Amino acid sequence: MPYPVLPRILSARVHTFGQYLLQRYGQRVHKLALHAGFTCPNRDGVKGHGGCTFCNNVSFSPNAQEPPPLDAQLEAGRTVVAKRTGARRFMGYFQAYTNTYDPLDALRQRYDSVLRHPDVIGLSIGTRPDCVPEAVLDLLASYQAQGKEIWLELGLQSADDRTLERINRGHTFADYRTTALAAAQRGIPVCAHLIIGLPGEGRTAALSSLQQVLEIGVAGLKLHPLHVVQHTRLALDWQRGSYQPLARADYVDICADLVERTPPTVIYHRLTGTASRDILLAPDWCHQKWAVLNAIEAELCRRDSRQGDCCNFSHHQLVSSA
Repeated sequence: MPYPVLPRILSARVHTFGQYLLQRYGQRVHKLALHAGFTCPNRDGVKGHGGCTFCNNVSFSPNAQEPPPLDAQLEAGRTVVAKRTGARRFMGYFQAYTNTYDPLDALRQRYDSVLRHPDVIGLSIGTRPDCVPEAVLDLLASYQAQGKEIWLELGLQSADDRTLERINRGHTFADYRTTALAAAQRGIPVCAHLIIGLPGEGRTAALSSLQQVLEIGVAGLKLHPLHVVQHTRLALDWQRGSYQPLARADYVDICADLVERTPPTVIYHRLTGTASRDILLAPDWCHQKWAVLNAIEAELCRRDSRQGDCCNFSHHQLVSSA
């Protein structure tokens, strides 16, 4: 069965990463999620133990336990993706845990092992904003100077330090600001991750986080609903009734609000996130990626709105910048 693609109407209303890659490279480019054996300073005791209250990393990476060699992961991923989408060019997505959290030489070895493949055009590096020293930024800039597509994905989640403390992130918004500005000085595009529906946060907090990220400057955004998965502290809160997840309609509504307030030049890498039904506890709709995307499209159509409509940008700028 062919893998679904984003609805054409949604791509016309939102500046999506898939459309950006298609227009830049003239063909479909697919990200391959990789687990390179990294850990996290919020799990190994440097910043804390147990990780974030919502973190069971299996929910973000199917290879989160005892990962096979990177070459094997690439081969398996490209085979599946080529059959589903026809893509023949790829980006290595270092996704699981903190992918800049190791000595520089070890990082270079892992990154180089992926970039040496001729069908890999670049890397997306997922990490924490407090784990990106300048030497790592210089390394990423060197790949970019070689013509590679390089993205630094920073897991901010919220711009509110009270929320970050509540969910045991172990970093502050100031850490994000420092790293985002240092990356910008080197011309490295940053994709900021924001979670909608964190404990104590609703629409106002989501809009505030977006505004603060935009004020610093950002090239890309990923939006995720907060999902409750097994073996997390958030699961205990949910079971006790002290945390109530967002309804799908509320997530869709907030997501549409954020899209409208995002300049059209910013690229949306993701508008929702999912977890496997094997570990997902709540909300149940978080395993329905395409239903959520279709609902976001329907809401934007209902409003007759597009990305940037609340930023005084014209609709034509979205098309020309995609």
